[in-house]
Amino acid sequence: MQYDASEMAAGSADPSRAPSDPAKFCDPFVTARGERRAHAPFMRLETLWFNTGTLCNLGCRDCYVESSPKNDSLAYFTREDARAFLEEAAKISEGPLEIGFTGGEPFMNPDLLGMVEDSLAAGHRVLVLTNAMRPMQRVAPALHELNMRFPGRLACRVSLDHYRAEDHEQIRGPNSWAPAIEGLLWLAANRFDLAVAARMASSDGEAETRAGFRDLFGELGVAIDADDPARLVLFPELAEDDDAPEISEACWAALGKSPVEMMCARSRMVLKRKDATTPIVVSCTLLPYAQAFEMGSTLTEAMRPVSLNHVHCSRFCVLGGATCSATGAAR
Repeated sequence: MQYDASEMAAGSADPSRAPSDPAKFCDPFVTARGERRAHAPFMRLETLWFNTGTLCNLGCRDCYVESSPKNDSLAYFTREDARAFLEEAAKISEGPLEIGFTGGEPFMNPDLLGMVEDSLAAGHRVLVLTNAMRPMQRVAPALHELNMRFPGRLACRVSLDHYRAEDHEQIRGPNSWAPAIEGLLWLAANRFDLAVAARMASSDGEAETRAGFRDLFGELGVAIDADDPARLVLFPELAEDDDAPEISEACWAALGKSPVEMMCARSRMVLKRKDATTPIVVSCTLLPYAQAFEMGSTLTEAMRPVSLNHVHCSRFCVLGGATCSATGAAR
């Protein structure tokens, strides 16, 4: 095995930092201890993510893609960019997909609503990850119209990093709580398929976190089931002192898990780097910058196994049991 109990209790990964042991996460086939590294097979495409760009109205602490009002290292995805991949997906997928939009703040992208409309018109379900603040509220009438045209197929997941305003604003910055709550209430009032995503602080247990959000949702009068892991999605906290254990093939049996449970067995993300002429496909939403996880320029090229050779593969997916999908969100 590649981990012990003390390692499993350690903090989560900061994607900008290398593990303390420089021999870890180097070889895509063999761990630092010489064991065969775990891989996730490609089963089928169920979720297709579009990264709409890294620009955001906030500059949150420990943002895994370093989104901010100034970071445009991932360029705005365009409606034409997305149409090409939707057309390819129609040829290779077995049926309607979940189409996810992440960023940055997706609603800052001027083409977002067009991409959402095209995805819904093609018969897919859509999930938009948002902080529900001014960029979303600015296009509220058009967003509401889409939800009315395609009832039950447009979901929004609002980022609330904590159930207390002061703790949320420690991560997202001053004056970020009230606008987010305003946006959440608008989505609820207009009958969107609605979920909340939060970070589970290392100092809080899952039961305590869910209880805190249960009280918050009750106070707000929002019908979100805090005990449903697809409605209140709890992600592992990102910490700067991470030394994530590597995952070998032997770990699957010891953990009682299967490689087919990993989100990269059923999903891919498409993005466009600044100044690039064409988009690229990467293995998942967590690794937009890691070149080792670039899988080609088409979905067809990306239909192959993924080596779990990153701290996020270990801490977030295998040990954390987390996924970004709306249909498979769980811890």
